[in-house]
Amino acid sequence: MGKGKLAKFADMETYDNVFQYPYSVVEHVPFEMQGHWHEQYFNNQNPIVLELGCGKGEYTVELAKLHPDMNFIGVDIKGARMWTGATQATQEGLKNVAFLRTNIEIIERFFAPGEVQEIWLTFSDPQMKNPRKRLTSTYFMERYRRFLVNGGAIHLKTDSNFLFTYTIYMVEHNQLPVLLRTTDLYAEGTTYAEAASIQTYYESMWLERGLDIKYMKFRLPHEGTLEEPDVEIELDDYRSYHRSKRSSKDTAK
Repeated sequence: MGKGKLAKFADMETYDNVFQYPYSVVEHVPFEMQGHWHEQYFNNQNPIVLELGCGKGEYTVELAKLHPDMNFIGVDIKGARMWTGATQATQEGLKNVAFLRTNIEIIERFFAPGEVQEIWLTFSDPQMKNPRKRLTSTYFMERYRRFLVNGGAIHLKTDSNFLFTYTIYMVEHNQLPVLLRTTDLYAEGTTYAEAASIQTYYESMWLERGLDIKYMKFRLPHEGTLEEPDVEIELDDYRSYHRSKRSSKDTAK
């Protein structure tokens, strides 16, 4: 039987690698480590990479093991899930991993301009009804610009055809430089080795289900005004693993 939520939350209160700010009132509470992650936590000047919507944190941990010369921070609001990665990182003594429990909608309050080098978005909720909640929307791109280095890389790894198609339109409409793009990650060979080298539990389920994993890496320059693409996109026929879609609509913007 798995460990209960209350016990997990109690554990995380004692973890040095977890920072919990789950409420939006943080707007009125300064985050003292903003702009100081290098010296106050990581104790090095290695690049900082975020995984937004990290879930259990397994991808964050594996990235940290794959790149010991970089620092990784997993961000999610679900503390009971995050416990898994935070516990593993603690037990394995990984010093280049941290976890931030907060709403991604206020992510810019935790990092200073230029403090983050890259962002990973791994199997984000496609948010087919609300573009303002999509982590690849221009609404979030504007947030990322506030702390991402100029031209910093954004990685999208997803099983959702809707989210991937939407992101292609967003990137092309705003002329963002694309570094890599594939609709079938595991059929592409060594070009996509980094993205293909880590596989989460749910990702393996989706692969068994016959879903292709899509991947894109693009740059986000600071200059230019970002605009949402005005195009209808076919909806995914499922919401998540073993669930059918609830909406009667066939397309959405």
